Amino acid sequence: MSEAKQAKRYYIAGIVQGVGYRFFVQRVAQDLRLSGYVKNLFDGRVEVFAAGTIAQLAKLRKELERGPRLSSVSEVREEPAQTDPQYANGFVIDQSA
Repeated sequence: MSEAKQAKRYYIAGIVQGVGYRFFVQRVAQDLRLSGYVKNLFDGRVEVFAAGTIAQLAKLRKELERGPRLSSVSEVREEPAQTDPQYANGFVIDQSA
């Protein structure tokens, strides 16, 4: 029996653009077998949408707070989200911002 999947949206503030943060998140999410996306926002934050089990999302949150070596995370805001079939398989870097 597998745990039910849920989705969360995270907004990460600090020095998180131009330091490899999106690539870091993509690698962590893929290692955790999460689906979703990561993208830069125009206001300097990074947005992460991820779907997985409660345990997987808790591990992701911990890594988002840590970030890659050159980043400096000042805040991770988390909110529940609806699962999105568009992001059901795999984890991508969204280049739209």
